[in-house]
Amino acid sequence: MTHVFMSALVAGANSGQIVSFPTDTIPALAVRPDYAELIFTLKQRSNNKPLILMGAFPASLWSYVKGTDAELEIWQQVAQKYWPGALTLVLPASDKVTGAMNPTAPTTIGLRVPNSRVAIAILSQTAPLATTSANISGKPPLHTMSEIEAEFPEVLTLHPTESTELEEPHSNTQGVPSTVVKWTGDSWQILRQGAVSFNCSVSKG
Repeated sequence: MTHVFMSALVAGANSGQIVSFPTDTIPALAVRPDYAELIFTLKQRSNNKPLILMGAFPASLWSYVKGTDAELEIWQQVAQKYWPGALTLVLPASDKVTGAMNPTAPTTIGLRVPNSRVAIAILSQTAPLATTSANISGKPPLHTMSEIEAEFPEVLTLHPTESTELEEPHSNTQGVPSTVVKWTGDSWQILRQGAVSFNCSVSKG
């Protein structure tokens, strides 16, 4: 059994173990950023598929990116509009980001704050975690803690009663990956259309 209560899952995450918990989209595999290579190995994931840094609130994530004051203002405006929610922002990475999270493009980092009471309760007790979908690379994402436990017995999965107690009302983003947009220097590029519609008009101009 790898189902654990939240306190044990948080302790495991803080010590560098891979954990799994529900989010507002699909369940995440998560680990400390400096242990990100463990997820690539576990998932048999290609190095050209970066992980997403997930935090409990926007302020916990801004130290992982770098930009001009004008860019930071734009990014924060977008975050205020879409976070917490199913939008991942790919932004220029600061020196705080480890290359293990994005081995082939370490100059960028994907950031997200999930609209999930369960995920935020966990992330508020850890630093931001490197996350991805729970599946062997190339296979469909797993959608329940029991499926994840069966596929990845070495991963700490959140006990079902903990999820139920904090369960949020069903939303139209559950089961669908996040939308991913990348800052190009003066505008936004949609890399993956996912759970939310994004307005690309927010730019320097």
